[in-house]
This record gives sequence, C-alpha cells and structure tokens, in this order.
Amino acid sequence: MNASNIKSAIIVRYTQEANNTCCLSCGSALEYSFLQKGEIIIDLGCGRGTDIIKATKFIGKEGKAIGIDTTQEMLEVAKKNAEKLKIKNAEFILGDIENIPLPDNYADVVISNCVINHAKDKSKVFKEIYRILKNGGRFIISDIIAENPLPHSVKNNPEAWAQCYGGAITKEEYFNSIAEANFKEIEILEESEPYEKGKEKVLIRSITIKGYKK
Repeated sequence: MNASNIKSAIIVRYTQEANNTCCLSCGSALEYSFLQKGEIIIDLGCGRGTDIIKATKFIGKEGKAIGIDTTQEMLEVAKKNAEKLKIKNAEFILGDIENIPLPDNYADVVISNCVINHAKDKSKVFKEIYRILKNGGRFIISDIIAENPLPHSVKNNPEAWAQCYGGAITKEEYFNSIAEANFKEIEILEESEPYEKGKEKVLIRSITIKGYKK
C-alpha cells in the first residue's frame, strides 16, 4: 500500500508472525485479544455470543463481556446460551455499530469478526470504537477488504452482502477510515492472498489487524 494514499498520519506494520495463508474468510479476533482478568471487552456483531462467552473465561468474574448486534433474534439466542452456562458477567445489547450504545472511555478491548465490512460508513464505526475505548485500550478486527474498488453490480447485489463482501472497500480506504478516527498505528496480524468471490470473481482479502488508543 502506498503511504501517500493515507489521508492522516498513521503507521502500518506487520508482525513477524503475520502470514498470507491465514484464512479464506475471516480470522479470529478473540485469539489475538490476549485478555486479562478484570478487563471489559466489547464484541461488535456478536451474533450467537460465541466469542463473548469464551471471553468470560479469560476476564474472570471481575471483568465484563458485552456483545452488540442489530438482530434481536440473535441476541436472544446469545442470552440463552450464556444462561445455560450460568455466566453472570456477559451482557447482550441491541445496537448499531455506527452508534455504539456505550459511554466514552469504557472498554479495554473491542473485537469484531467479519462485521465492519457491512457498515455503510466504516469511518464512523472506527470513530465509535475510538470513543468507547479507554486510553491504552485496543481493538482487534478481522474483516474482508477488496483488492480493487468493487463494481456497482457487486455493491448493489444483496447476495454479495450476505456473503460478506458486498460492502468491502480497499485496504487504502479501510486504513484511511481508521486514521480518520485518530488511531495512530495499525498492526497487521494476518492477511490472506487475494481470492475470488461470487460470479463476478472479484478479488478480496481476509485481514486481521490491531490498534491502540493512545
């Protein structure tokens, strides 16, 4: 990626462990979160609550795990799953990731797995992530990016959206959205080689990244 295409000052670097054979969908943001006892973790687009339930084991009773999703039916499933396991420190909230229903400087960790690509305004999502993170807090995001700008036939195809690539933007656009939210550095943990999606055979990549609020 050409650094001159980044609108704001931001450092992009790869970890030594980063590889290009990581995944052909989305990675696992939770695996890279390295949760600590007592931390507050937020999962944007939590679905059935699988990652939130797993997270409670790491943060202990002192911590809190909150899942946010736009689908009430999925949240009900997540709540039932947590209740079956008698988990007390998990909460599931109906909400839009472009307007996260949480206070400023609240979370230690924000994760998301293959969800932000669905948002119409990625920059607004990352601004919300920045807002709710504490100083020193971190995000770990697994997502889909497009190798080239998607044609309108893909952007307007509901099937492409359902398959998690209709809303994909290029790496430059994606990282610009993060820079516009005032994050100063992005660490690329995993990035796949380009692979084809859909009948249009557009090229996309899977990527997992980390950033800190400083």
